[in-house]
Amino acid sequence: MRTLGEKRKQEIREMIWRLMEERGVAAFPRPVYGRIPNFVGAAEAAARIIGLPEWRRARIVKANPDAPQRPLRLAALRQGKILVMATPRLREGFLLLDPRRIPPQFYEKAATIRGAFALGRRVSLDELRTIGPIDFIVTGSVAVDRRGRRIGKGEGYAEIEYAVLRELGLVGEDTPIATTIHDVQLVPELPRDPYDVTLDYAATPTRLLRFPDREPRPPGILWELLPCEKLSEIPLLAELARARAPWKLEECKTFAARGRSRG
Repeated sequence: MRTLGEKRKQEIREMIWRLMEERGVAAFPRPVYGRIPNFVGAAEAAARIIGLPEWRRARIVKANPDAPQRPLRLAALRQGKILVMATPRLREGFLLLDPRRIPPQFYEKAATIRGAFALGRRVSLDELRTIGPIDFIVTGSVAVDRRGRRIGKGEGYAEIEYAVLRELGLVGEDTPIATTIHDVQLVPELPRDPYDVTLDYAATPTRLLRFPDREPRPPGILWELLPCEKLSEIPLLAELARARAPWKLEECKTFAARGRSRG
């Protein structure tokens, strides 16, 4: 059963998707319903993030695989930054793309999710730990408010990705996090749950928003709030749970056994 906050988030998502289609600002792939929506002006929004000092200093960038953030992934590769990408639904963990190992003529392909699978390589959690701290995070959003809160498409993967990297010590409270959105995706206020990740920056085609007073971020995986189905869907979560929260695995086994007995 959804909480009031979750219901409100979904109402806002539906409103944003509808507005983007109605106002003609949605871009391929369409329709944008159920997606991190691509938008007209995504390259202009990306240019505002690329101009940030934190971006220029970054050696390793972690990015989501969605269409509107492709210009940032491409810029990272062209600027010689190592790119860490989450695979869809985190089912295959993370991909590592090192521009030194990819011919420049293939950077555009590598900035797509299909190309990243072909030109990057999957990395284990142990290997991920060895690459060094992540300097900058790019995330996708359906809506952002004026306090630096964001919502995605409602499946929680951006939050899990951040939490996993926080557990590994690869990101911290002060790691810059940015998103790109269309102006219609900016809303006055969003509800927030304890596991939601807040932003430092949001760029639109017309402006750069800074959130110096954003709320603190979750310190890692909030195991007590993690749905059991995520452990079965995402192997690296189960791997982390064995080391960090074995009680969660037992709890989920008990829950599953009770469900089978009722069936």
